[in-house]
Amino acid sequence: MALLIILITCFVIIFATRQPCQAPDDFMAASSPGHIIIGGLFAIHEKMLSSEDYPRRPEIQKCVGFEISNFLQTLAMIHSIEMINNSTLLSGVKLGYEIYDTCTDVTVAMAAALRFLSKFNSSGEIVEFKCDYSSYTPRVKAVIGAGYSEITMAVSRMLNLQLIPQVSYESTAETLSDKIRFPSFLRTVPSDFYQTKAMAQLIRKSGWNWIGIITTDDDYGRLALNTFTIQAVANNVCIAFKEVLPAFLSDNTIEVRINQALEKIIAEAQVNVIVVFLSQFHVFNLFSKAIERNINKIWIASDNWSTATKITTIPNVKRIGKVVGFTFRRGNMSSFHSFLQNLHMFPSDNNKPLNEYAMLLAACADAKDSDLSQCISNYSQGTLAYKANKDIERNFSLRNDFLWDYTEPGFVHSIQLAVFALGYAIRDLCQARDCQNPNAFQPWELLHVLKNVTFMDGGSSFHFDAHGDMNTGYDVVLWKEIDGHMTITKLAQYDLKNDVFIVTDQETRNEFRNLKQIQSKCSKECLPGQMKKITKSQHICCYECANCPENHYSNQTDMDHCLLCNNETHWAPVRSTMCFEKEVEYLNWNDSLAILLLALSLLGIVFVLAIGIIFTRNLNTPVVKSSGGLTVCYVILFCHFLNFASTGFFIGEPQNFTCKTRQMLFGVSFTLCISCILMKSLKILLAFSFDPKLQKFLKCLYKPIPIVFTCTGIQVVICTLWLIFAAPAVEENVSLPRVIILECEEGSILAFGTMLGYIAILAFICFIFAFKGRKLPENYNEAKFITFGMLIYFIAWITFIPIYTTTFGKYLPAVEIIVILISNYGILCCTFFPKCYVILCKQDTNTKSAFLKMIYSYSSHCASSLAVSHVSLDTTNSNVTTTSRSSGGKSAAWQKREDFQAQAFACVCRENATYVSNALPRKRTSSI
Repeated sequence: MALLIILITCFVIIFATRQPCQAPDDFMAASSPGHIIIGGLFAIHEKMLSSEDYPRRPEIQKCVGFEISNFLQTLAMIHSIEMINNSTLLSGVKLGYEIYDTCTDVTVAMAAALRFLSKFNSSGEIVEFKCDYSSYTPRVKAVIGAGYSEITMAVSRMLNLQLIPQVSYESTAETLSDKIRFPSFLRTVPSDFYQTKAMAQLIRKSGWNWIGIITTDDDYGRLALNTFTIQAVANNVCIAFKEVLPAFLSDNTIEVRINQALEKIIAEAQVNVIVVFLSQFHVFNLFSKAIERNINKIWIASDNWSTATKITTIPNVKRIGKVVGFTFRRGNMSSFHSFLQNLHMFPSDNNKPLNEYAMLLAACADAKDSDLSQCISNYSQGTLAYKANKDIERNFSLRNDFLWDYTEPGFVHSIQLAVFALGYAIRDLCQARDCQNPNAFQPWELLHVLKNVTFMDGGSSFHFDAHGDMNTGYDVVLWKEIDGHMTITKLAQYDLKNDVFIVTDQETRNEFRNLKQIQSKCSKECLPGQMKKITKSQHICCYECANCPENHYSNQTDMDHCLLCNNETHWAPVRSTMCFEKEVEYLNWNDSLAILLLALSLLGIVFVLAIGIIFTRNLNTPVVKSSGGLTVCYVILFCHFLNFASTGFFIGEPQNFTCKTRQMLFGVSFTLCISCILMKSLKILLAFSFDPKLQKFLKCLYKPIPIVFTCTGIQVVICTLWLIFAAPAVEENVSLPRVIILECEEGSILAFGTMLGYIAILAFICFIFAFKGRKLPENYNEAKFITFGMLIYFIAWITFIPIYTTTFGKYLPAVEIIVILISNYGILCCTFFPKCYVILCKQDTNTKSAFLKMIYSYSSHCASSLAVSHVSLDTTNSNVTTTSRSSGGKSAAWQKREDFQAQAFACVCRENATYVSNALPRKRTSSI
C-alpha cells in the first residue's frame, strides 16, 4: 500500500511537470468557495464498474450504486458548515468545502487525496515535492472522512506528508489510534477496541459463549476480527467459525464466498449468535441470501450497518431473526431535519450528488416507498437523460420524509462533531490572525490546535483524547417489527468510562431478558451442583458437566470449578448447590446407649449402697471382720461409688471442667481402690504363708496406711502434672464429613497412658499376691476372687487399648465408660458378692465356731501335707524302706509326724492370731 501511494504520488508529480493535471469535471462531487477550504471524502456510490479494456488503462472508472445513507452524510457535512457560516463562531471568515466521492474504492480516494495535497491556487494542480512542507499551502486545510477504515488508512498516509488534519466520522479501526503511524488522524467516534469490548460483554451477559463472526478481507475487517477475538477470550466467549468475505463487491467471488459463509452457519447448528463486521453493501447481499435459506439467528451488528435503513427495508427481513447493534451516540437532529425539509430550495449548481439524487428520484417516481431505495441504487445512470428537470422539484417536495427515514443519527452527529471541532479550532487559531488570507496558517498549525480543542454541543463537552479519539460512547439498538415495518429501537447506552450498560426502563430490561432465553453454547449448560469438565476440544466453551464432589458445591450455572466448603464447619453431598452446616454431636444424655450406660452406673451405685448397708448391719460377723473391717470396706466401696459416678462426666456436652474431672476422678479413685485391695492381698498372703523367710519379708513389707497413701499419692502427682502441663480440654473433631464431634482432647497421650499404666502395675502386683493365696478355706477364699477381679480388669483394659485407638466419633467416650463399668463391676462383684452371699444365704458358716473350725481344718491339712513331704524326703535320703522296719520303728516315725503337725498348727495359730481375735466378741479391730 505504501509503495502504491509513493508510485501514484511520483506519477502525478512527474506528470504534472510535463503537463498540468486537469481533473475531470465529474470527479469533484460538491464544492463551495470560502476563505478556508475543508475537504470531504464520502462513499456516495457503492462500487466502481470493472474496466472492460484490455490492457486496462490507468483511468478512474465510472461509479454505480447510489447510496442514500452516504449521500445524507455529505448533506450532513454541508449543513454543519453552513451552520458555522451562519453563526458568529468565525466572524468574517467563511468555510468552503470540496467533497469527493470515493466510490468505496481506495484508488479513487487516493486520487482525491492527491488533489487535496496540490498547491493552493495553482492552475496546474501541482503537488510540489519538498523536504519541508512547513510553509507549503495545500488546496485544503483539513479533510473530513473517509468512512471506511481501509480507505482512511490509505488517505491518512498521504496526508501525513503535509500533516493535514484528517477527522473521520466513521473509521473505527483500532490501529488508527497509533499516533506514530497516523500522526495527523483524529476521529469523532470511539475505537473498535471499545466496540468489540462492549460486544463481548453483551454476549457474556446474555449467556452466550459459542458464536460465529463474519468480516471483510481488508484492514478494517482483519483488525476488527483480531480485536474482537482478544475481547472474546477475555470474556470466555469462543468463536466457532470465522468467515472472511472479499472487501469489494466488484469481486466476482463475492457470491460464492457469501454462500460458503451461509453453509457454515447452517452446519454449525449450535451457533445462534453471529457477529458481523461488514459494510452495508455486504450485509445487504448476505441477508438477502440468508432470507432465501430461512436462516434465523441473532446478529450482532457493528456501527457500520446497525442503523442502515437500506437493510431494514429488505423484503421479509424479519425472517433473519433478531439484530442487536451498536451505533454512535446521537445528538440533536432537529436542525438537520429542517435542512432536509427545505432541501429542494438548496442550490444544486455545484452539487452533483444532489442533482443525481433528483434525477434518480424522478426516474423512480412510480416506485413505492419500500422499494425506492433499491430502485435508486440499481437504476442505470445512463437512462436518466430522458427525464425532464421539471419533475425534480415536485418529487423533492414529495419525498423529503424518505430521506429522513434513511438518516442514521449516529453518523450525522459524528459528522457534525467533526465539522464543529474544526470550526472551534479555526476560531482559536484565527483570534490573532487574518484568516481571510488563505496563507494565514498552515494545516500542521491547525492540527496542533485541533488536538487540544474543547467545545460544547447539546449541553455536552467534547474533546479528543491522547490517541486522537473522541470517546462519545455507544447506543445499543434492537431491530423490532412494529406495524409490519422493521424499526430500530434504542435498548441501552454503553458507558465507555465505567464499562457498563445503562438501561433506562423496565421494557428494555425485559428485552434483554428475552435475549438471554436464546441459547448459543457449544455444550449444554451445567446446572448448579455441577462444574465444567474440559474435553479434548481446543475451545474452553466445549466441555462436559461433572458433578461436584463431596464437600464442594456450585451455586451458579456453568461454573468453571466447584467451591470448597469450610471442612471445619460445613459439608456438602455430591452435586450440592450449597454448603450445609455440620451438626455438633456428642454422647448426649438422650442417646439410647448413654441411657443404658447410665442405668448400669446407677445400678452399680445401688449395689455399692446395698453392700454398704449389708456390711453395716452385719458389722460383727466373721465375714465382715475377715474383709478387713468396716473402714476398709467403706473406703473400697466409696472408691467404687466414685468410679461409677465418674462415668457421668463422660456423657453430655463436653466442658473443660468435665474433661479434666472425669479422668482425674477415675484415675485417683481407682488407684485408691486397687491400693486397698493390694493391702488385703498382701495380708492374706502373710496370714497363710508357712515359709518363715517369706513371712519375715512380708511382715517388713506390710505397712498398710503408708503404702496406700504412697500408691495413691503417686497417682495424684501424675494427675496434677497432667493438669498443669497438658490438661484435657474440649476439642472440635472435624475429621468426619458431616458432623462435628465435640469431644475431650486428653491433652497428653503420654500422661493418659502413664495414669492407666500405673493402675495396671498396681493391679498386676495385686494379682500376684492374690494368686499366691488363692488356695484358702472355702469360706475364706477372698484371694481367689481378687484374682478373678484382676483378670477381668486386665482383659477389659487390654481390649480397651486397640478399640480406643481405632474408634472415633461421639461414641468414643462410651468405650471408656464400658471399660470402667466392666472393670468396676468385675472387682466389686469378685470382692463383695461372695461375702454378701455368705452373709445372706449361708448364715450357718458366718459364725465364730465355723470359722475356727475351718481355720483349724485348713491348718491341719497344710501341716499334714508338710509332714508327709518331710518324711518322704528323709526316707529317700537314708535309703531305708518302710517294709524292713520293725514295729518299734513305725511307732517312732508316727510320733515324729504328730510332733511336726502340732508344731505347724501352733505356728498357724500364732500367725493367724489376728483372725482368731477378730472372731472373738470381746474386741473389734481393723486389719489395717
